Amino acid sequence: MLLPNILLTGTPGVGKTTLGKELASRSGLKYINVGDLAREGQLYDGYDEEYDCPILDEDRVVDELENQMSEGGVIVDYHGCDFFPERWFHIVFVLQADNSVLYKRLETRGYNEKKLKDNIQCEIFQVLYEEALASYKEEIVHQLPSNKPEDLEDNINQILKWIEQWIKDHST
Repeated sequence: MLLPNILLTGTPGVGKTTLGKELASRSGLKYINVGDLAREGQLYDGYDEEYDCPILDEDRVVDELENQMSEGGVIVDYHGCDFFPERWFHIVFVLQADNSVLYKRLETRGYNEKKLKDNIQCEIFQVLYEEALASYKEEIVHQLPSNKPEDLEDNINQILKWIEQWIKDHST
């Protein structure tokens, strides 16, 4: 059976991981957190002193994921999206949160002041939404609000419906 590939993207702290894991458990699709994948496989290319974090080796990440993505049925979670091959994804969801909500979530993660400020600005200027629109066909890119528990439930139900419809449309 053909299964779709879904990309969940958005600024750190918008709720991609919570949504992705829950979606995977309810849909039977496979969940991949690119940050975890990179950590486990040490898929890095140096270290960013300013942001105090390793730099992702995007080519190695793509190589690592290629086989699973071509099989289909994968939910990918990452805060960047411009380096994934366009052919991988059938739909792209950009999660968004209000600045006050996001600020609290990132503060809880212990982000330093610069990292906090940059991520909030990233959200204000819709950087990841713009990146998604520049990287994928506009009609497959959708924004989802991610502020309250009800949003999570709505988003899950909406995406589950979409998956169901996609499978129907592609099972001929």
